[in-house]
Formats: sequence, C-alpha cells, structure tokens
Amino acid sequence: MVVLSHYQVKLVLDALRNGLGTLSMSLDLGLSTTQLSVDAHGLQLPNGELLKLRDVEEIAKSTSSCFVIDDGETRAIQFYSEATERVYSLYPTIKAPTMLVSGIPMHRIKDTDPHQDTLEKIRAIKPVVGQVLDTATGLGYTAIEAARTAEHVTTIELDPAALKVCELNPWSQELFDNPKITQLIGDSFDVVAEMEAGRFTRVIHDPPAFNLAGDLYSGEFYRELYRVMRNRSLLFHYIGDPESKSGRSITAGVIRRLEQAGFRQVRRAPRTFGVVAMK
Repeated sequence: MVVLSHYQVKLVLDALRNGLGTLSMSLDLGLSTTQLSVDAHGLQLPNGELLKLRDVEEIAKSTSSCFVIDDGETRAIQFYSEATERVYSLYPTIKAPTMLVSGIPMHRIKDTDPHQDTLEKIRAIKPVVGQVLDTATGLGYTAIEAARTAEHVTTIELDPAALKVCELNPWSQELFDNPKITQLIGDSFDVVAEMEAGRFTRVIHDPPAFNLAGDLYSGEFYRELYRVMRNRSLLFHYIGDPESKSGRSITAGVIRRLEQAGFRQVRRAPRTFGVVAMK
C-alpha cells in the first residue's frame, strides 16, 4: 500500500526540476524511505506501477488530504458515515497525520504534531502499566503507544468509518497487528457501563469536542469510569485549550464533576490540554 501527501510528492517535483532521475522518498507518510526512479512520465513505484505526473501534481495541490495509490487508482482517504453523518478524512502533517472529523482535527497540530501530542498524553499518567482503557480510538495512536508498556489495552471506537481511515493510515497499522490491543465498536457511554468493576489501572479519555459528544463529559459517565478503575489508578482526560474561553469553562465543569464522581487529586495538565485524576 502506497500512501502519499503533498509533503512527499514535493520531492518528486523538486527532483524533476533539478534534472534528477532518482530520489529517496517515503511511500508511507514518513515512516520509511525508498529509492525510486522518476522521469517526465511520473514516479516508478516498487510494484512496477507508474504514478503518473498528473497524479503527482494533483496530490501536490491538495494540502489537506492524504492519498492512497492502489491498482493504478489515486484517491483521497475520506469516508462518509451514514451512522453519524460525519465525514472522516486523513489530514497530513510533516510527521504523523491526524484525522479530521467533519473538518475538526482530532489532535493538536499547532506547534506540535499528532505523534508528539499522543506521547505527552501518555506521559501525563506514566508509568502506563497494567490494564489500560482508551475510550476513543480515533487513529489508534493512544492505544499503540500505551501498548508499548501496558499489559493490555482495550480501545473503543464509536464509528466504523473512523476505522476505515485507520486501515489506510500507515501510522495506525499496529492497531490491527498488536495482540496486546483489543478493539471494541460502540458508544463508550454504553460500552463502559457493561464492563466489570475495578478492571483498569490507567484510563485515557480523549473524547471528541464537547459539542460532538457531550455525554462523554457528563457526571454519569465519569461515575462509570470511576467504577471500572482500580484503587489508586490514574485517569487522563483531554479537554482542549485551557486558555480559550470555552476551554476554561469546560475544564472547570469537568473538574467539578470528576470530584463529585469520587475522583481525588484532580489537577489541571495545561501542557496536554487536559486534567489528571486519581481514584
């Protein structure tokens, strides 16, 4: 599978302008590099296919999409969900891509990148050990990073359309390959309510924006998270920019409801745009 964005194909156009017949570039959004041949007709791919120059130029023009090249066809990685009436697409950055949900990025990308954003969330509740719950799979970055040190990770995704994006994202492949990760499909509000008590030592709650998933910010849901956590376990809850007007208001409400649900040592984690709490 070849997946490209404007960051990668820019190298192809630069090579042609400089009269070069070969170049080293990534075919998996920056995870690895490959030596390839290029000429006025296009880019010669390892499987023998030719990525035509007009397709290279089309990808270069699109700064907000990633493209999969398969059987000679080039298409943007984007899916519409009839279940949620949302559009999911893969948005390129200089490093790991993020996912747009109806145009809203699911990771911080200003002054950081999705991979670094994920690492900072993990560090907020280190060491990440034992049984881990990830309440919102997204592109799977949280589950993948948590599984590096945890005994096991259970991750929940509301919309199968989001997982279709994951399947085509090179940075998400460990989500499907790592036996330490279990994927569940459903609404976290309902799925967590069916889980046994005292199961998890770490919970990473990184829900969609408040206006998209208000029930995942409710006291009722926080009580369920508290129930499924072990004593002295840690919760990281991503909220959003604490310096924004809406962020300040939402953060204050989240802290109040977490404390009412029984959590203690609830503290702001401004570096990661969230809060940390202990059961």
